[in-house]
Amino acid sequence: MGPTPHIAVIGGGSTGAGIARDLAMRGLDVTLVEQGNLTHGTTGRMHGLLHSGGRYAVSDQASATECIEENRVLRDIASHCVEMTGGLFVKRPEDSEEYFQKKLSGCEECGIPAEVVSGEEARAMEPHLAKDIDKAISVPDGAIDPFRLVVANAASAQEHGARIETHTKVTDLIVESGEVVGIEVEHDSGPGKRVHGTEGGTEQIRADYVVNATGAWAGRIGDMAGLDIEVRPSKGVMTIMNIRQVDTVINRCRPKGDADIVVPHETTAILGTTDEEVEDPEDYPEEQWEVDMMIDTLKELIPMLEEARTIRSFWGVRPLYEPPDVGSDDPTDITRDFFLLDHDERDDLPGMTSIVGGKFTTYRMMSEQISDHVCGKFGIDADCRTADVPLPGSEDFSVLRDYMDEFGLRSPIGRRSVERLGSRADEVLKTDGPNPTVCECEGVTRAEIQDAIEGSGSDLNAVRIRTRASMGNCQGGFCSHRMASELHSEYDESVVREAWDELLQERWKGQRHALWGEQLSQAALNYALHATTQNRDQDPADGDPVDFSAFDTGRSQASGVDSADVAADGGTDGY
Repeated sequence: MGPTPHIAVIGGGSTGAGIARDLAMRGLDVTLVEQGNLTHGTTGRMHGLLHSGGRYAVSDQASATECIEENRVLRDIASHCVEMTGGLFVKRPEDSEEYFQKKLSGCEECGIPAEVVSGEEARAMEPHLAKDIDKAISVPDGAIDPFRLVVANAASAQEHGARIETHTKVTDLIVESGEVVGIEVEHDSGPGKRVHGTEGGTEQIRADYVVNATGAWAGRIGDMAGLDIEVRPSKGVMTIMNIRQVDTVINRCRPKGDADIVVPHETTAILGTTDEEVEDPEDYPEEQWEVDMMIDTLKELIPMLEEARTIRSFWGVRPLYEPPDVGSDDPTDITRDFFLLDHDERDDLPGMTSIVGGKFTTYRMMSEQISDHVCGKFGIDADCRTADVPLPGSEDFSVLRDYMDEFGLRSPIGRRSVERLGSRADEVLKTDGPNPTVCECEGVTRAEIQDAIEGSGSDLNAVRIRTRASMGNCQGGFCSHRMASELHSEYDESVVREAWDELLQERWKGQRHALWGEQLSQAALNYALHATTQNRDQDPADGDPVDFSAFDTGRSQASGVDSADVAADGGTDGY
């Protein structure tokens, strides 16, 4: 056998990280690059549902069957990322009985365990369901943490020799003699961003093969080599509530449409979603009415949502793909299946394959198929092991272990830590020094924060996706400065301040469509705390008193820039 092939994987979402892990476990040399943090794109902006396949049991049975198969695999290999909440497809009086029966028979045909429960039984499971719910179908849906799962895949890839480069944007494909032979990248020069590679600058990464796993951005990568990859990005809006109004995934039992699901996730509930085709995965309108519609529609299932507190909203884009010979005017009709586009076979350009479409729940299956494809290109006979080998953190893991005595933690904090860390809990939480709680909303201690900093450098948004710190009710208002203070022993003041500023800005982006009622009060309190105790709204050298009326007008005291305009500059990384 010749030298080990070097594979460049573009994209640090679930599929890209899954491919990097699979190929590295098969012994190939792998470099993964991602333009932002891991989960920067679609993965970090999904609703956290571990599909049973029930949502596709009528409209797309092939996808439904894949979902239930991978649902079982992920419960096994990623136990510290999954909460098996169960799911209910609930029927209101105005919903079709014919469709209810189609859903039930579709689940049976796809091998999805399903059971009819009465309205009374459904309300016994979830007391806040509407009184007029007729009946429901119970399925094995769950909640899954996409951030934790992707980080675990990347960590596993790295343990098997892969190079993981975040904050690294592909600027061009290297094409020589009619073949893709690598990628040109630009590393973010921000302080502390480069953990595994060179500080800042550009680099040519030569590769024996390139995998384009950028989802909704696949067309942009294809354009660099003159390839036409017709991804159809579909925008979905989601809204996050301050508590879990339900502990079971609640689906509306009707043909798929807007605002038809509630997913309990960690300490919150996520309402979803819409389905609107957009041209650009990064530049699309964010409308207040979509958030209002989400609550107005889903309160028909869970009436208490009308009075509940909304802490943030976010938008993501699905990387839908439709073969050129199909054609559809409605994105909701497009299959959720995935496609491998071998550009040698399709476009007479060897050296690269793109993977498009698919769903988060089936990321591992997608990764296995493209890894088989790549290995076949080099005549490598190596079995996939990703369905059998647990991800880091999921080995010999039990969330029932009580860490209060062993680690000196209050029991709820210890439980939350163990749920996030899984089998890594001993390694991370056993510390000789004090281990105070840094983020009270999510129960994140100093030990977890320091462990995340060790893996991600000074980027506090990367720390956030590893720990959930700043993702609770206060949205970083009470804990962001504490997170920043954990950097100071390793990084100088300017790096710490920049990281703190970036975290606060990202947290604000998702709140600006949720500023009413109690959440407006929370935002005002955060502002008051930051202005009076940290002087964040003006130059530290400026002795003028703080102008609190600036909050009411939404204008920055220092610059006169409308804060909503500032917040609109860019997307928001999920929940």
